[in-house]
Amino acid sequence: MSILIRPIQATDLPAIVAILNPFIATTAITFDTDPYSAQTRRPWFNQFSDTGRYRCLVAEKLNGELIGYANSAPLRAKRAYDTSVEVSIYRSPDRSVPGLGSLLYGKLFESLRTEDIHRAHAVITLPNSASITLHEKFGFYEVGTLHEAGRKFDSYHNVFWMEKRF
Repeated sequence: MSILIRPIQATDLPAIVAILNPFIATTAITFDTDPYSAQTRRPWFNQFSDTGRYRCLVAEKLNGELIGYANSAPLRAKRAYDTSVEVSIYRSPDRSVPGLGSLLYGKLFESLRTEDIHRAHAVITLPNSASITLHEKFGFYEVGTLHEAGRKFDSYHNVFWMEKRF
């Protein structure tokens, strides 16, 4: 199956929320608790560009269907964090494509290679061995665990923090 990896466009927002919303509704993988619409996801989209530290790439099948995305975003809003990014990756839960995560992250990290980034961070709700394995494949290592850092579905969840040097 041929997959096109390209920068996100505003017209992708309906597909992005269709990928993300099932995770919001049924899992603690994301600590978002309210589903998005294309309109409410627009501020998230506005942080990305085709150059610079903050990018979002989408995976598109040849028929135009979006099946995943990966992004780098600010770690925190304070200026001293500028050379650190937080990375995230999501794939459509009903469109599994073997190796999609590696393909997306490979392209994302390659596009960021010449940017002024010192560290990339991944914040993973536990348990999620597939995400940990994917991040380890790209050189991420354990920083620590934030115990019971978030509450969703009336349960507290641990968050596993990983990072890699750029």
